[in-house]
Amino acid sequence: MTFPVVFHIFGRPIASHEVCELAAYTVGVQTYLIIQRRQPKASSRRDPGLWLVVWCALGAMVGSKLLAWIEMSPDEIAQINDWRSLLGGKTIVGGLLGGWIAVELAKKYFGITQRTGDAYVAPLVLGIAIGRIGCFLTGLPDHTYGIATNLPWGVDFGDGIRRHPTQLYEIAFALLWGLVVWIRSRWPYARGELFRLFMFGYFSFRLLVEFIKPVYRPEGLSAIQWACVAGICICVYSMQTGRQQPIAGEVHHDRI
Repeated sequence: MTFPVVFHIFGRPIASHEVCELAAYTVGVQTYLIIQRRQPKASSRRDPGLWLVVWCALGAMVGSKLLAWIEMSPDEIAQINDWRSLLGGKTIVGGLLGGWIAVELAKKYFGITQRTGDAYVAPLVLGIAIGRIGCFLTGLPDHTYGIATNLPWGVDFGDGIRRHPTQLYEIAFALLWGLVVWIRSRWPYARGELFRLFMFGYFSFRLLVEFIKPVYRPEGLSAIQWACVAGICICVYSMQTGRQQPIAGEVHHDRI
């Protein structure tokens, strides 16, 4: 395989990252809408469900960009010569935290007290897996690869160095952890528990996998890792306080 991989659609070359990113968003949104259709309809005329999705998308966009900028090393900042180059960087961790914060703010605005995150688990699993395929196919320009390795599954992204395919690690983890959360959903669970369980696992994975990436760590941990630590703490606290939420698993066994 030659990196970066470029798809040719209707005779036009399109970067694999752009194709997979669009597919990730499309599949994620459609999966969320399918899950929402299975849920009881809101009694109010003003159903805020779609507005929560909008707030989530906007928060994820801001969070993914903000953390990507914070993550930049001094060398990367010094190489910036055009403001448009700042628009390319994104990070999933920032997107998850930004989207979560935005949804919580939206729920306060609409007066929603119950937790609603369980419906996002399946869309997140599929979105992350599909998006990381694009990251893998993009190779070195995507900056999501791992450090050099002698392991037999190391991948040469085009510079003659075999590296940890951390994108593939993340795909495998997202699918396996999604399966774990789905198995957990077979038993009664408090509303919001599945979402927080998924987020806890993902942040924990990212905290560890970042150690085998060539990233800037000015304080022993990178900005993404510090964000993961914050996310893990929030998940633990939130799972402890969420035990008073209504039990959902007895009725909705397909909510993942």
